[in-house]
Amino acid sequence: MDSQLNPDQHYIVVFPFMAHGHLIPFLALANQIHRRTGFTLIIATTKLTLHHLRRSTSSEDDHQHSYSGIHFAELPFSSSDHGLPDNTGTTENLSRAQLIDFLHASTSMETPFRNFIHECIGKHGRPPLCIISDMFFGWAVDVARSYDTVNVTFLTSGAYGSAAFISIWNELPHRKTESEEFEVTGFPKRCRFHRSQLHYFLRAADGSDSWSKFFQTQLRLSLKSHALLCNTVEEIEPLGLQILRDYSKRPVWCVCPLLPKALINDKSFSPSSPSSFSFSKECMSADKLFEWLDSQEPKSVLYIAFGSQNTIGATQMMELAIGLEKSEKPFVWVIRPPEGFDLKGEFNPEWLPEGFEERAKEKNRGLLVRKWAPQLDILGHKSTGAFLSHCGWNSVMESLSQGVPIIGWPLAGEQNYNSKMLVEEMGVSVELSRGPSGTIAGDEVKKVIDLVMARDGQGEELKKKANEIKLQIREALKEEGESKGSSSLKAIDAFVASIVKNRQENVKN
Repeated sequence: MDSQLNPDQHYIVVFPFMAHGHLIPFLALANQIHRRTGFTLIIATTKLTLHHLRRSTSSEDDHQHSYSGIHFAELPFSSSDHGLPDNTGTTENLSRAQLIDFLHASTSMETPFRNFIHECIGKHGRPPLCIISDMFFGWAVDVARSYDTVNVTFLTSGAYGSAAFISIWNELPHRKTESEEFEVTGFPKRCRFHRSQLHYFLRAADGSDSWSKFFQTQLRLSLKSHALLCNTVEEIEPLGLQILRDYSKRPVWCVCPLLPKALINDKSFSPSSPSSFSFSKECMSADKLFEWLDSQEPKSVLYIAFGSQNTIGATQMMELAIGLEKSEKPFVWVIRPPEGFDLKGEFNPEWLPEGFEERAKEKNRGLLVRKWAPQLDILGHKSTGAFLSHCGWNSVMESLSQGVPIIGWPLAGEQNYNSKMLVEEMGVSVELSRGPSGTIAGDEVKKVIDLVMARDGQGEELKKKANEIKLQIREALKEEGESKGSSSLKAIDAFVASIVKNRQENVKN
């Protein structure tokens, strides 16, 4: 551990899965709990993951809060012992074949984690108030019971997507029918799912394969937790939360801790990183990126990004570029090598139509940003009018917090279920394609972009509904005295009261 804890203070152990989309919300949740309670939070994870988290907490950015109440503990993990490349500490840059090996390898952390909890008890004279773990670490439920504390599972996705992910893996309903569409346990009959919304390894799953063995075991154990925390806002997902609560038969608190205070107060964002961006062969600073955005009309720019670990196929990339040119809409595209290539490798201009980048530059119509961009800042900019997204939940919440409608292109995980909910329940999205190899044509790209970015008709309705959800998110995160709502902060308070009461009752007994 980084430093000695105050022995008179409650402490909570936080145990995130080692993937970028999980680490961000876990860190934000830990920070939010500390700020609400003063409790010490200890994040336990692998060496490489800790390096990433420490970089996040050491940022001097105005968007960051103080992380003084968060401590870190390193758990031993040897990827090479499991047939993985040396120094593999997260899912980043793993092939799908390696990903399933990494998932199974993560179960080897149970013994080091048990030893760590034992060490904590020895140092502080009592167990942690609770263990907050990822749903991929279902075995943490048994660890908590062994040490006379409780486990709480944190779902880093939304309620609808999490409920669908859990139910479909547990039940494999698509194996029970020849139809392309099927019902999912817990969901109303009108919410029929389609085989194309399942990743290929889920479509092929039969309960005896490696994917099924991991997910069914860990998800079923997670549902034995004391309670669930969900990375959403109560007001925006009424159906998903009803399904999740009924299916899990557990208390579910909506804590949605991800968003910086600045956006709640409608403050303008400024570039959040000094990182440079490549445009053609030139180096473009963050300032230049936002200078270009400042030059565009309000709500006129399409922002395109597929998350930190996703990309589309080479053919799809070509058709997307063709559709962008046909639409003549200004765009910012965070671009990486296509499916099957090294995501960290150099981008080959041959993956785009000949002269595409040069024409975009000459006409001042678009920017290609290599690998990374300050997403929330771009979404919060007045010129951004829509987001072509993989529908990862962090990206969904960032987009909706800014009132930006979505063009959905889900690629993996629960993203298809998020996209389905955004279209059918929220009415803030139109789906363009599914999967990293789905069929797409330039004409269809243009059609969907034109529809979503139109200032009337369906485009106007999408923007209206996205703005309504933006207001609900901001209301839910306001501090007391600012709002009658504050539902997410009240949920954190209720969660903390529950685990404190549980500890007091255990002490009495």
